[in-house]
Amino acid sequence: MRLGTRTSNEFIQKINLENEKIQKKFLEKIVAITNPIKIKVMLGDATITEQKTFDPLTVQRYYEDFLKKLKDWTIQEVSISNNEDLRRIFTKFEVKEGNYLISGHLSVQFHVLLFYKPDQKVIDYQKNLGDIIELTASKEKQMSDMNDQLVLDKLREKGHKDFDHQRLFEIFFKDDTLREQILKEIEEKSEINIRGLENKKNELIKNLDNLLVETYQTSPVLIDDSRLVTGEEGCLCTIDIEFVKNRIKEGLFDPRKIPDPIKNKISFRIKEIFESL
Repeated sequence: MRLGTRTSNEFIQKINLENEKIQKKFLEKIVAITNPIKIKVMLGDATITEQKTFDPLTVQRYYEDFLKKLKDWTIQEVSISNNEDLRRIFTKFEVKEGNYLISGHLSVQFHVLLFYKPDQKVIDYQKNLGDIIELTASKEKQMSDMNDQLVLDKLREKGHKDFDHQRLFEIFFKDDTLREQILKEIEEKSEINIRGLENKKNELIKNLDNLLVETYQTSPVLIDDSRLVTGEEGCLCTIDIEFVKNRIKEGLFDPRKIPDPIKNKISFRIKEIFESL
């Protein structure tokens, strides 16, 4: 049974009110610790602009402090899911009172945006990368014609005279020694160092990647499980109570059958969550 579900049962109505207080307090805490700050970032066209972000580590530390206050609960370590530009920081916790299991779930879901650090090196690396791409593109046709003939001549030298394009492909890519020899000769006869440029290009791309900075954005709203799954920004705070019989959890049960001593313990646990937040 998910707390917050409408019911006529007096006990569930009572802890539903406590659940509302928990959700309100959790939202207030998350809004405070994800309050965005402005930082300077660089766009791909070298424009410097401001971007809002927050520190996900503050959410993680908040969860960890909260979990330390829960006594005799089984807790799940704080986890971070990473799905491209969508991330989620979450934790779960549970405790059993009699035959009733109380479980909670806290999540903050946010998007990640990538920018460059406002550094002159970004402009320099982009310029050098552009020069390499332009140079290799201008020589592509020239080298292609020369390379095709060189491959054919070299294969004929090795005794391969009658073959179609498929056969040529198989010979060239299965014979490592021959392939390396041909590539070496292509480099020697070309006006540019093919491998050197390729290595330089990869190095520049790596350098640019190292200058990327992540920014994070979320929305100051409570969302439910379905909105969490569809990737909406926001935070989630849910508490469930299940009846456990023969190790089987049942979400549907008659709250009138909960013994009064267990009701008191459940109420205490719900209040404990509130106080720990």
